[in-house]
Amino acid sequence: MKKTIVDLFECSVKQYPGNTFLLEKTKERFEPATYAEVKEQVYTLGAGLGALGVKKGDHMALLSEGCNAWIISELAMFYAGAVNVPLSIKLEEANDLLFRLQHADVKYIMVSSYQLKKIRAIIDQLPLVEKVIVLNGQPATAEGKEITLAEVTALGDQWLQDHPLEEFLAIGQSLRNDDHATITYTSGTTANPKGVILTHRNYTANVEQSLTCVDIDSSWRTLIILPLDHCFAHVVGFYIFMSKGASVATVQVGRTGVETLKNIPVNIREIKPYLILSVPALAKNFKKNIEQGIRAQGKTVTALFNLALRAAIRYNADETSRAVRMLLKLPVALFDRILFAKVRRNFGGELRFFVGGGALLDKGLQEFYYAIGLPMYQGYGLSEATPVISTNGPRRHRFGSSGVLVQPLDLKICDADGRELPNGEKGEIVIRGENVMAGYWKNPASTAETIKDGWLYTGDMGYMSEDGLLYVLGRFKSLLIAGDGEKYSPEGIEEALVEQSPAIDQLLLYNNQSPYTVALLTPNKEYLKKRLAQQHLDLHTTEGKEAAIRIIQEQINRFRKGGDLSSLFPDRWLPAAFAILPEAWTEQNGLVNSTMKVVRGKVEKTYMSRINHLYTPEGKTPLNPENMKSL
Repeated sequence: MKKTIVDLFECSVKQYPGNTFLLEKTKERFEPATYAEVKEQVYTLGAGLGALGVKKGDHMALLSEGCNAWIISELAMFYAGAVNVPLSIKLEEANDLLFRLQHADVKYIMVSSYQLKKIRAIIDQLPLVEKVIVLNGQPATAEGKEITLAEVTALGDQWLQDHPLEEFLAIGQSLRNDDHATITYTSGTTANPKGVILTHRNYTANVEQSLTCVDIDSSWRTLIILPLDHCFAHVVGFYIFMSKGASVATVQVGRTGVETLKNIPVNIREIKPYLILSVPALAKNFKKNIEQGIRAQGKTVTALFNLALRAAIRYNADETSRAVRMLLKLPVALFDRILFAKVRRNFGGELRFFVGGGALLDKGLQEFYYAIGLPMYQGYGLSEATPVISTNGPRRHRFGSSGVLVQPLDLKICDADGRELPNGEKGEIVIRGENVMAGYWKNPASTAETIKDGWLYTGDMGYMSEDGLLYVLGRFKSLLIAGDGEKYSPEGIEEALVEQSPAIDQLLLYNNQSPYTVALLTPNKEYLKKRLAQQHLDLHTTEGKEAAIRIIQEQINRFRKGGDLSSLFPDRWLPAAFAILPEAWTEQNGLVNSTMKVVRGKVEKTYMSRINHLYTPEGKTPLNPENMKSL
């Protein structure tokens, strides 16, 4: 059965024409736009894109903060038959943007005025690009390729007056399930990330699958606080709500990223969402703000809140007996009324639950939110799966698990040789379903490695419990996961750091949903001694050790902004702190295998205390006592 995103949108408009679809705040208050009103805007812009020269199959990039124009632009692209290449506004490096735009063969760019300077800086290197459409504000007329959204919309108005509507609609209706909808770039280990090709059916199938786990109806509303290019926000925050005739609000865009972040709590209170999507970094930030607010009310309130929290966590724990639960029921209900209800009002007062994705949520974080009456349900997925694979929800929830599988979906757990393992045994999570990507754009080798006989090999480790819950344990191979859920492979970065840094013999990066990446390294003492001798220093003295640490830091800094190797890797993947270790990793101490490859798990386990130290203020400073002692 044919079901594209265009079909999904048309169906929703037909069923819910008068329902509020989009909510946006540009001045004093959020202004609603109904499904019927959004359809008119989508048609006009879609016709304008066609009049501008956009053809079926053309690739268009979208670089913007979350707003109505983002959502309307993507839908309009589909009506024009185009493929969207959504780009993250976090991409600060010109090379990061340039690679994606060149690699994806982008012909048209839709960009917000806030992001326009990034495109202007590289437009001369993009000969394929025919037009840059500025979503808001007036572009400088000197820029030959630039045109405003208003001008494109005017072209669409005129085109629709001169042609029958059926002629315009025929393009969107000609799309088939297997036609490409988006190419989303995931993070690579070098300057070459991979473009995940998602088809129209990938999206509509994942919408259907996700709705087997979460019940929403046309009365629901959400505020999307994640970037819209984020696959999770795209499907769960936008398309699932659209399919049900529900309402979607976006955060008020500030003049700066910080200003936009400050608008989030204000907008939550204004919109009163029923559901919010989150990632661990945001969840931790909300928790920190709640705790700061409690502490500001004095010691008595803080002590009472902590007591209430402990009681509610015990009450909700899976292992708590029925008798204990009965004893705690009354005090927990009282605490909820006098304390937790006030906290919930800061989230609008109507929030039913959060859904957490992007990376694994800390169990303690889940317990905290559940205790205050705002359950944060752990989900699991990845871009290559469009992205939802499993989730906890109101119907079924288990702390520490990633919930039940969406339906229909096949899942198996495999060992390193691809053999299927029984329930309870840990291995790589492998899935098959209509949500599995079409492949990586212009990368057949990686596609063949990742998809075998229709099965997607996720690279994540986990197991299925006997009662049908998925437990995700982290990396199957060596993918690192940042605090915002971004996954990246460390090997290429580690090799380059060692190769280009003569002061470093061995190096291992670590990030397991942490605020920043850190490194464990063994130094090349002979090289350091020679460098120190030139400065008339000795490695055995305090002054000499400090100078040696600065040499190591300088060599790592070559990869950072301003360094001669800064174009190789995004700054956020480089170590923000490093631990110098007292001995090398060898076969003798079991930290290197027979093929001389570092045994990552053993190194991490052996030096976990040093890793933890790197996430303290003292440890983040290179000239810390531990580093001095190791030298």
